[in-house]
Amino acid sequence: MAAAPALKHWRTTVERVEKFVSPLYFTDCNLRGRLFGASCPVAALSSFLTPDRLPYQEAVQRDFRPAQVGCSFGPTWWTCWFRVELTIPEAWVGQEVHLCWESDGEGLVWRDGEPVQGLTKEGKKTSYVLTDRLGERDPRSLTLYVEVACNGLLGAGKGSIIAAPDPEKMFQLSRAELAVFHRDVHMLLVDLELLLGIAKGLGKDNQRSFQALYTANQMVNVCDPAQPETFPVAQALASRFFGQRGGESQHTIHATGHCHIDTGRTVSWAWGQVPYALSWVGPSSLWAQLPSTCPQAQQLEWVKNRYPGLHSRLQEFARRGQFVPVGGTWVEMDGNLPSGEAMVRQFLQGQNFFLQEFGKMCSEFWLPDTFGYSAQLPQIMHGCGIRRFLTQKLSWNLVNSFPHHTFFWEGLDGSRVLVHFPPGDSYGMQGSVEEVLKTVANNRDKGRANHSAFLFGFGDGGGGPTQTMLDRLKRLSNTDGLPRVQLSSPRQLFSALESDSGQLCTWVGELFLELHNGTYTTHAQIKKGNRECERILHDVELLSSLALARSAQFLYPAAQLQHLWRLLLLNQFHDVVTGSCIQIVAEEAMCHYEDIRSHGNTLLSTAAAALCAGEPGPEGLLIVNTLPWKRTEVMALPKPGGAHSLALVTVPSMGYAPVPPPTSLQPLLPQQPVFVLQEVNSASRPPPTKTDGSVTLDNGIIRVKLDPTGRLTSLVLVASGREAIAEGAVGNQFVLFDDVPLYWDAWDVMDYHLETRKPVLGQAGTLAVGTEGGLRGSAWFLLQISPNSRLSQEVVLDVGCPYVRFHTEVHWHEAHKFLKVEFPARVRSSQATYEIQFGHLQRPTHYNTSWDWARFEVWAHRWMDLSEHGFGLALLNDCKYGASVQGSILMGYPPGLGAGMGTWVFPATTPPASACPVPLQAESSPQRRSLVLRLYEAHGSHVDCWLHLSLPVQEAILCDLLERPDPAGHLPLRDSRLKLTFSPFQVLSLLLVLQPPPH
Repeated sequence: MAAAPALKHWRTTVERVEKFVSPLYFTDCNLRGRLFGASCPVAALSSFLTPDRLPYQEAVQRDFRPAQVGCSFGPTWWTCWFRVELTIPEAWVGQEVHLCWESDGEGLVWRDGEPVQGLTKEGKKTSYVLTDRLGERDPRSLTLYVEVACNGLLGAGKGSIIAAPDPEKMFQLSRAELAVFHRDVHMLLVDLELLLGIAKGLGKDNQRSFQALYTANQMVNVCDPAQPETFPVAQALASRFFGQRGGESQHTIHATGHCHIDTGRTVSWAWGQVPYALSWVGPSSLWAQLPSTCPQAQQLEWVKNRYPGLHSRLQEFARRGQFVPVGGTWVEMDGNLPSGEAMVRQFLQGQNFFLQEFGKMCSEFWLPDTFGYSAQLPQIMHGCGIRRFLTQKLSWNLVNSFPHHTFFWEGLDGSRVLVHFPPGDSYGMQGSVEEVLKTVANNRDKGRANHSAFLFGFGDGGGGPTQTMLDRLKRLSNTDGLPRVQLSSPRQLFSALESDSGQLCTWVGELFLELHNGTYTTHAQIKKGNRECERILHDVELLSSLALARSAQFLYPAAQLQHLWRLLLLNQFHDVVTGSCIQIVAEEAMCHYEDIRSHGNTLLSTAAAALCAGEPGPEGLLIVNTLPWKRTEVMALPKPGGAHSLALVTVPSMGYAPVPPPTSLQPLLPQQPVFVLQEVNSASRPPPTKTDGSVTLDNGIIRVKLDPTGRLTSLVLVASGREAIAEGAVGNQFVLFDDVPLYWDAWDVMDYHLETRKPVLGQAGTLAVGTEGGLRGSAWFLLQISPNSRLSQEVVLDVGCPYVRFHTEVHWHEAHKFLKVEFPARVRSSQATYEIQFGHLQRPTHYNTSWDWARFEVWAHRWMDLSEHGFGLALLNDCKYGASVQGSILMGYPPGLGAGMGTWVFPATTPPASACPVPLQAESSPQRRSLVLRLYEAHGSHVDCWLHLSLPVQEAILCDLLERPDPAGHLPLRDSRLKLTFSPFQVLSLLLVLQPPPH
């Protein structure tokens, strides 16, 4: 006789079901305790430790010593290889058999010489399926190897994920045994957990919630964990519930397997290659059930080199549509700091790799975890064949909630791409009901978009999707009360969004992350290395292109340049160039920069030698102008015996000239020389030789006055007499601020740091004249910042130069402090202008709204400008990115944050007018004797122009950023000139086919 229905108390019913599936409580009698059945220890276990990352074939030849469960190994960054010998009992025939393995660190199972399964407690991969059904003729004995890296999924931080690694940490093996796995118990656990999630997620006011809870309760009633014959009855109850379908209007969730790996944030480059294999190896049955994404070509190249068998398997999965390369870039780069050309090269290297290795390029840009997105990215995407973009990082905004999850993004030049932010605000979902419901509830484009992405799989440190996650999502495919869930590729998701995009809104301009503003300045040496290497590679390509056009014997160094570019692109990963990586990675980045400098300078010398052949002047020396306008500047040129002398030299646009002979190093000045005046202290006359220490530099274009401590009291544009420094203020004022964020130490600078401003006051009498005038005038001073830190600075003005240069050397030994430099301008404007990739944009100088004051600290590239009609002040730099303009005060960074203690040398320039260059980039195309020329419109206007060519060009063709010729892009060449048309901030690429060289 059936039991009479009873009233059910919500809390006790929920907790009853929770305890029935709990891994902690009542496991002697609940369902969770029956997940594994009979077990036996491994037949033999042995191991060896090594500080190196050994290939498999070498590792298995090493001397393995006996080991046992409970043994410790380490320390951090070492590797422990285990040999695991197994014997499966005869009684287990017909059963699913697992190797159960629990240890600290990241494990990788090798079977028959190939990696087959990742093992990590953090990623909930603690067993390897030896067989899903042991057959009568299957072997009973086998040997596996487990490679365990001594670090966790998120590195080896001491106490938290953002702490420095603990180099002495030890690791432990806590479980190694064979066990029978009960798949029917697993599926019942999945159902019960989902029903609990529905009951709690929909709440007590929802009818479907009670249906879920009562179904789960009845399953507990009928299911006896000790009697498997009761399981089908419970399974039927669950199937009846999940089989009740939703309506046609239900929101559709597109679930995609995803594995985000923070290349280089918490482990070194070499050490971080295990997580890629760990994340992508797994049973073929899992791959066959879902599409899974990989967004970084560099990671796949590492897999290709270290795990060639796995790489071949991934290629096969890609052919079947189960492994989906996305993103199109070499790494998931920072979206703010890399130059425009570096961003292009990310796509050029990435797309070509995906095409070569997987047969097709990516159609989606995939950058879920970086610290903001440049307004030029839509145009760069367009030029690389991409019209779709996925990210989620703006969900981290500290101040304002971004108003959309699906929208069109319009870039600086007007290019538009379709953007989707997964409304669950995560790229590491686990398939829970709570996450599914959040995806629907959180969607800010209800009524405009009825499709959302759901990226599932352990991320940041890798791990990827698991079978349990997949089982949950498949069970929720179409259930009343919940959104529809389908396994989709990114292409399917965006196709669904595009099919109903008529009501989507448009966001214009940059996608600014209101958090992690400290990444613009952290690790100053990394920032400097990045900028220097971008410039070196530009210069190598320019000189090599000129040499190729001139000499039939010159070989363009394409392979060497690709290697150097890939090193630079690797270091532009969003946790490296930003400085939010561990110290060992920062040190590796500095080594990479040194390699680029060293090899780049060698390539420069080789190209220069080819250009020098037959040129007059000192052998092997050229003066090169890598900018696209003619320049006349003061240079220090070598003299016999190793000395240098100043000379005024002129070099054509994007060209070169031989060093003038020594007899002509002192030309007649075409304009006023620089005068240096040290002021006489009127209170102390006589004698007239005593001064008050202030210095004036004047070249007839600008006049600079420095007070006795080196601060700028006046900056005058001589022709108009216009003063650029605000009345009653001083420029070049160094200021200290506290730098104590809420949590993310290397990532953040908080708005409240502005309340801690402390001007650094110098000592009168430290200012002295350096170069006394003529071609160049200068003054220098020392400034004691604190008892531990100091700086020296030389202020330089050259003849004919419309700006003053500040050469600064900082000895920085402070923790949790900023050092900024202020230039108050006699200019009023509500907007300041900042250079970005291939152009510039404006940001407010006021705090009218929360969107305005959230930008108290912003990023810029080589300059920022504050101008009113006809006049302005600009601050230029060669290695800085953090900046701000508050009211009329321009603020830049000299040394960087505390994460960059040490000594730095860097110049900055301050002209009393703004200028927008139109740079060009030249490189050799893979085709026979062809060059690619990159140009952009930098002022923000429509323009028709003529490009004058001094190269022996045979044919000119427009191409995209991937260097693919436009079939309709042939340009007529008239008297070595090309007519070009630009729209505002447009980037154009030209393929120039050179004439055959004379023999």
